Amino acid sequence: MQALVIVESPAKAKTIKKYLGSGYEVRASMGHVRDLYSAKLSVDVKKDFAPDYTVIKGKEKLLAELKTLAGKSDKVYLATDPDREGEAISWHLATLLGLSMNDKNRVKFNEINKNSVLAGIRHPEKIDQDLVNAQQARRILDRLVGYRLSPFISQKIHRGLSAGRVQSVALRLIVDREEEIQKFVPEEYWTLDAVLTAPPSKKQFRASFTGDENGRIKLENEQQTKEVLDRLDGAAYTVASVKKSIRKKQPSPPFITSTLQQEASRRLGFTAKRTMKIAQELYEGIDVQGYGTVGLITYMRTDSLRISEESRAEGNRYISENFGEKYLPDKPRYFKTRAGAQDGHEAIRPAVVSLTPARVKDSLTAEQNKLYDLIWRRFMASLMANCLQDTVKTEIHAAKPGDEAHYCVFNASGYTVRFDGYSVLYDNNAEDEEENKTSLPEMENGGAVKLRELKDEQHYTQPPMRYSEASLIKMLEETGVGRPSTYASILSIILDRDYVTRESKKLLAPTELGVAITHLLKDKFPKIVNTKFTAGMEADLDKIEAGGYDYIRMLHSFYDEFEDTLQKARTSMEGVKISLEEDKTDVPCEKCGALMVVKVGRYGKFLACPNYPTCKFTKPFVVPTAGQCPVCGGSIISKKSKKGHTFFGCSNYPACKFMTWDTPTSQTCPQCGKTLFRARGGIVKCLDENCGYQTKAKQGK
Repeated sequence: MQALVIVESPAKAKTIKKYLGSGYEVRASMGHVRDLYSAKLSVDVKKDFAPDYTVIKGKEKLLAELKTLAGKSDKVYLATDPDREGEAISWHLATLLGLSMNDKNRVKFNEINKNSVLAGIRHPEKIDQDLVNAQQARRILDRLVGYRLSPFISQKIHRGLSAGRVQSVALRLIVDREEEIQKFVPEEYWTLDAVLTAPPSKKQFRASFTGDENGRIKLENEQQTKEVLDRLDGAAYTVASVKKSIRKKQPSPPFITSTLQQEASRRLGFTAKRTMKIAQELYEGIDVQGYGTVGLITYMRTDSLRISEESRAEGNRYISENFGEKYLPDKPRYFKTRAGAQDGHEAIRPAVVSLTPARVKDSLTAEQNKLYDLIWRRFMASLMANCLQDTVKTEIHAAKPGDEAHYCVFNASGYTVRFDGYSVLYDNNAEDEEENKTSLPEMENGGAVKLRELKDEQHYTQPPMRYSEASLIKMLEETGVGRPSTYASILSIILDRDYVTRESKKLLAPTELGVAITHLLKDKFPKIVNTKFTAGMEADLDKIEAGGYDYIRMLHSFYDEFEDTLQKARTSMEGVKISLEEDKTDVPCEKCGALMVVKVGRYGKFLACPNYPTCKFTKPFVVPTAGQCPVCGGSIISKKSKKGHTFFGCSNYPACKFMTWDTPTSQTCPQCGKTLFRARGGIVKCLDENCGYQTKAKQGK
């Protein structure tokens, strides 16, 4: 063996091994190998926040193997991901393996293909201590907040709660939006549309009432609308103006992390967590039939819109060969990365443009193919010529004959596509565009149009929409809260801990517990849930990464004030306990008859008598589901494993030990009549061992 290369995952190791050949041994660290102790604070606040690291439980054997391999190797390369977390993993590995921090052993690449990997190996760097310090500062900040604040809110509300530095801000945004919705008072308004034709064309089009000869009018009630309708009785409709123009529509830029998560949610229905998992798989390497193993996309945690000139040239060649020169812009298009972005990596793009979605489809799972298709099309469209639309805006006057000085104004607009340009591959707002797309008949100034119908309709203003995952990520990005690598985990935490629920599949609504936590934090720790304060801390972390701010100083500036606030909160709320309505149930205690309440213990929720300690009766908290047990016919209940994963079991346990990871449905088996279960891959099946029926789930079921 000549050299040892250490990466995070087996998939990445497999891909890189094929490029490096026999002179290299490539091993995976399986993510982080060292972290703060989980059972204690592990940060010495009296000694400049010195962290107390330990090898992660279960990684001892792996680390011993890596030490043995490192000892036999002429050179050790650390090729973890090119971001703060990746730099920290390399630093921890170097520390544990006894490598010198002055050695150039850190290998980085933005994409996993042969040229990039070999170039990285040829030009190793030193571990970037500023990047490591930025990661350490974030980790220590999150530990300080979590370990000091979580016990406080658990004591004041109920056991087992947590408060995170960034998750609490995200939760506040959702709670604030819900309160906006609850306080919203709808206002009445009316619309009035004229359905018209412009002879000799028989095609009908709509024009909307906007005002009269004195200016714009907002129709606020039925009486006002009726007065306009009376004015229009017997009116003649004449074209007052026709304005034609050409509209140039630019393509959207290639994806960054936040926009990928937003678009995958909007178009594919993927959660942020699911999107990042699939993107990681595409980045680390796929064995493409007839091509070999290759990372299909560039690094997926980025906030930069920059792309390499090599990838631009490759994309331009593909466009020219497959669509023609007219689909290329007159000059290259460059997108401006937003202010404050780290700009550490390129935008998310296909690593090899010629590996089209159709070319790799048979080598990918259905989910991988959907996401890769989205990334490939968005990048290619960003290089293409503008879409050109012929637009028409028409103003129509309605006046009674002989009284043309007094008229009502109607407006109509439409467009037709002159040149599709980039939209042949990727339409920015495909659904909205199609819905609003209309073409108007030919009209001239002074020409008469014929009224077919007047349509008046009552409306009410709508409250602001609840956040979806996509819109919340957009808001976090716009306010500077969190960074590309954190959005998915923020959402997972607040959902998994029941601070937020999904309503209508996509919209996020706070639970009573989430509201209670937010109100407590807003009252006692206003800075913790303040978007500007949290964004400022993110900016400080960026300064540490750039080498312009000492991370110890940054931690002191936060913690000294935070600890003082915490002590004041404890004093002011001594003996106070917040009670939640959602903790109450209609289940009677089997000992004393009192209605039981939901408590949270070490292993999750359970039911307890409210008369404790007089009555100490408890029982398991069960969540009923659809269907019956295929073994004994009992009810199926939802359970949680010790790691927090949901599984399903029989309510008659331990008499019946049936359990499954598959989700019960309300459907019954056409062969035996028992409950059908939904498994991975869209398979619906019967779990009766003597039946074996299974089928592919129907779309939308």
